[in-house]
Amino acid sequence: MLGFASALYVVMERAVQDHVDRELDEAAIAAARSLEEHRFGPFLLLDDLAHAFPELALIDKFFHIFGPHGQITLQSANIKSRGIPLSQTSLKAALQGHTTFETVRFHNEIPIRLLSYPIRHGDTLVNILRVGMSLRSGEDMLSRLVFVLLIGSPLAVAVSMLGGWFLAGRALRPVDSITLAAQRITGGDLTQRIHTTSKDEIGRLASTFNDMIARLEASIRQTRQFSADASHELRTPLTITKGETELALRKPRSPDTYREVLESNLEEIDRMSRIVDELLFLSRADLGEITMASVPVQLDTVVREIQSQAMVLGNERGIETILEHSEPVQVLGDEWRLRELVLNVVDNAVKYSPPGGTVQLSITTTDGRAQIVVQDHGIGIAPDEQRVIFDRFHRTDAARAHAQQGTGLGLAICKWIVETHHGTIDIDSAVGQGSRFTISLPLLSA
Repeated sequence: MLGFASALYVVMERAVQDHVDRELDEAAIAAARSLEEHRFGPFLLLDDLAHAFPELALIDKFFHIFGPHGQITLQSANIKSRGIPLSQTSLKAALQGHTTFETVRFHNEIPIRLLSYPIRHGDTLVNILRVGMSLRSGEDMLSRLVFVLLIGSPLAVAVSMLGGWFLAGRALRPVDSITLAAQRITGGDLTQRIHTTSKDEIGRLASTFNDMIARLEASIRQTRQFSADASHELRTPLTITKGETELALRKPRSPDTYREVLESNLEEIDRMSRIVDELLFLSRADLGEITMASVPVQLDTVVREIQSQAMVLGNERGIETILEHSEPVQVLGDEWRLRELVLNVVDNAVKYSPPGGTVQLSITTTDGRAQIVVQDHGIGIAPDEQRVIFDRFHRTDAARAHAQQGTGLGLAICKWIVETHHGTIDIDSAVGQGSRFTISLPLLSA
């Protein structure tokens, strides 16, 4: 406000002076024309001058007419300050044919603005016309402006402070809500959300904050569920191992009994090892520490080899794995991981098929993508279970009853492998009718 007031005062002062100078210049030009009409050669006709020169009687201006040497020849009757001499600066400028503006002040009087205007006859200076005007009205206006600025500037600052405080309070109120919600979240309450209807930057911040808290809540819930499931999966083999060992040590047993106990313990230890290895694999995958190869893979060859392995896996229960359709397919990826992907899905199909059943395999190309379909006719999966079938440690009750050897991590690993290869894995299943897994991967040409 101080800078604005100073600039405004300077601009107004300049505007007032320009206005006065313009009026003086116009009056001087008009007076000079009148003097030219009452001139006989270089001499003024003084007798007729007072009657024929009405400009000399202007109320707000006064006139002096000087000779070429600076002596007063004539002055208007309304002048109050007599004897204002012509300055040397004005005289020298007039001799050179230039007009001069000056501001003079005598003692404590109102300042006067003067214009010295040369009147020439040919190349000779014959008179110097000086027009003067009081600056009282301009000073009065500038004084009123200063008064208004002295009163208005503090009021404007006060209003700006109050308005800024009010607007800042309204604008930052959601930030206070975010702060309070963050404090409550720090206390462990992840259900906190910020309710706002604004669409500005604060609204977007609140929306982003809510999304972040929702993801954090889901992540913590998933971590807790994961820890509980991992503990449950590891507790079972540990309990079996401990119970069988304690039972064997209660009294002396035969070597065959000890052998059976050790073999059972070894199976449970193998199961725990698989769980730990798969957990470490998924953990490293989440951290991005697993390096994936990116080379051309003949996927139909991989599927045929896995079909041969599946025949061996299902031989004991009479389950036959049939390759119904196979097309030459090449994809870009890690052959070892792709082999693990297909083998896990086929192994599950064999594991959950009834004795004497069949598993159908096929590999085709559709719209620039390779599709591997694994169809079984086993226990099937309920619709509500299909949404979480790829979650870690998730196993349906029917799956636990049908096969005790699963870890609940195989399909989670399959999903990670598929997504790393920019593909998808889908399931279509019905309870008691079997399941159909479809793996889709981009072709090498695509």
